[in-house]
Amino acid sequence: MDSSAALRGRIGAFRLHATHDPRVTTANARAAFLARFHHEVDPDGTLDPAERGRRAEMARKAYFARLAYRSALARSKKKALSVVAESAQEVRRVSDATPTS
Repeated sequence: MDSSAALRGRIGAFRLHATHDPRVTTANARAAFLARFHHEVDPDGTLDPAERGRRAEMARKAYFARLAYRSALARSKKKALSVVAESAQEVRRVSDATPTS
């Protein structure tokens, strides 16, 4: 997506949220997302609705905890790679500055 298309999309989103309640415009998407967890914990629909809701809430929390874990892992890997790159750069600087015989 080029930058002008991205900018037009942002403008459209801002206009939409300026004229409509985002809770209303995203209600169907949120309902589908949450239904995923209900189906995950009770694919046959045999559980008591209260128990299904409790389990679905735990499945949702597990989903977001897993996302947070993966995000933290990615950040730590990125930081480690940055440290390695900086160390390699420092080694090159030192070796370039060291006179050869």
